[in-house]
Amino acid sequence: MALINLVNLCYDYPNTTGLDHLNLTINAGEFVCLMGPNGSGKSTLMKILSGLASPKSGDYQLDGQAITAAYLADAQRRQRLHQKIGVVFQNTDVQLFNTSVAEEIAFGPRQLGLSAAAIEQRVTDCLQLTDCEALRERVPYQLSGGEKKRVALASVLALNPEILLLDEPLNGLTIAAQQQILTLLQRLQSAGKTIIMASHNFQQVQAVGQRFIIFNSLHQISADMTAADLQRQPDRQTQLMTL
Repeated sequence: MALINLVNLCYDYPNTTGLDHLNLTINAGEFVCLMGPNGSGKSTLMKILSGLASPKSGDYQLDGQAITAAYLADAQRRQRLHQKIGVVFQNTDVQLFNTSVAEEIAFGPRQLGLSAAAIEQRVTDCLQLTDCEALRERVPYQLSGGEKKRVALASVLALNPEILLLDEPLNGLTIAAQQQILTLLQRLQSAGKTIIMASHNFQQVQAVGQRFIIFNSLHQISADMTAADLQRQPDRQTQLMTL
């Protein structure tokens, strides 16, 4: 069974379309890159997958469970969804609000009611996994862009989600910081995580993506290709380079 299954998904903003009859299936363990120009629907899809928005129409199933507005209205169900799907937002400043990096990572596990020992273990593990040990007592808002991304990712990983959603995680980062994030994501995928990453920069993600879902300006999917498919289509690669 597919991990994520979307059928005829539609979403409207007050003055424009967000998604237009989107059909998409994602299997567990895939590394999927959502590609397309700004405003084509990538971030809208991320919102719906994470439960931050509900579609106007269509079906969203996660691991066989229908995710509806009624489902999300229940606080316990919503919490289960947020444990299963972790989100790193494009602007990490909106999700970093604690007084230290360690407190940032501890926040999620603390909401789950874990013991102090279990919380401390998760903080230590996630600091190590994201190469943030040296940042433990730093104030998050004083960090560099790349450091903030790693801390945001560490705070999400502290809940041990099955699926990671990352909205333009490489924007504004140095080449070295980009590579650090991509290497970490590959390690997480190797450990069994499903990675769904939105990007409009093909050069940044072409080496890591296994599957490329390409959106067009009509808020629809214009192509769904494996990395091998793309290798055989240089014209398509050139097109993606110019997004």
